[in-house]
Amino acid sequence: MVMAQSLFRQLKADNPRNEITVLAPAWTRPLLERMPEVEKSLDLPFRHGELNWLARLRMGRELRVREFTHAIVLPNSFKSALIPLHAGIPRRIGWRGEWRDLLLTDCRRLDKGKLPLMVQRFAALARPMDSSDATGFPRPRLRARPAELETARLRLDLNLEGSILALCPGAEYGPSKQWPATGHIELAHRYLRRNWQVWLFGSENDRAIAAGIMRGIDSELSINCRDLTGCTSLAEAIDLLSVATVVVSNDSGLMHIAAALGKPLAAIYGSSSPEFTPPLADKVELLATGIECQPCYRRECPYGHLRCLTGMRPAMVAGAIDRLERESSGEAANCGFS
Repeated sequence: MVMAQSLFRQLKADNPRNEITVLAPAWTRPLLERMPEVEKSLDLPFRHGELNWLARLRMGRELRVREFTHAIVLPNSFKSALIPLHAGIPRRIGWRGEWRDLLLTDCRRLDKGKLPLMVQRFAALARPMDSSDATGFPRPRLRARPAELETARLRLDLNLEGSILALCPGAEYGPSKQWPATGHIELAHRYLRRNWQVWLFGSENDRAIAAGIMRGIDSELSINCRDLTGCTSLAEAIDLLSVATVVVSNDSGLMHIAAALGKPLAAIYGSSSPEFTPPLADKVELLATGIECQPCYRRECPYGHLRCLTGMRPAMVAGAIDRLERESSGEAANCGFS
């Protein structure tokens, strides 16, 4: 969904009068609410992989009264093109895939060599098929909500003063994307001793690794280390990440959110690679050990050693944090009046 914002921004850049409605799972609504290009969002009530043809038919017919002129279908599945068809949307655009040529009016053949990034493939659908500028795209840019940030701060009793290191230690994909807790513990100690705050972000599924990190924090430093995993909504996590000084994240959804917020970001890669879905921001350091079997794209290490992550030393990550923090401080220092 973060990558899809590049498409929305391109549509607005091409014609500011375009009115964009996004049909997506309900959990994405907090992201869409922080994309100024999106006028409305509609909840897609189907589970992942669920066809439910009759329900899609009914939903499509209900959407006819909205008189949409264009539908851009980002998933490559057959079922994702059914609702625009039943809604009677005259122009239905998407990449060829899964027997849906007859469902789309503009079904395009993808040249993966020309468009290697997912974000390029999304944004290209805003342009004519023969566009000479098919590879360019605007970067995602989420806007935090200050009022909701303050509400979250008060509810969680957080202090926004001083430097804040945000750690995102989880990864839904599996352990081959998770930098071990021991690395996070040593890194947290390094910055807690410099009087930084350390906040841990993630979902309920990330509570186990976060608890392991918290157990390893020295008691005299733990007052400035907060475990927020499972304690925030997605909306609150977005707004709270917006005030972090630097973010350290595995290759995960929170990594892309931090990049779209424009935060200085150290991104740690294990079994995956930034070649297809890199974080799209200026202040980013991509960290990988570069061992011979990386990337393997497996959920668990096929060799059992996980050296792509255990070999990532906290000093390497700290070096990236310090460089990012210096660059950001330099920018801030140059923003005064002359």
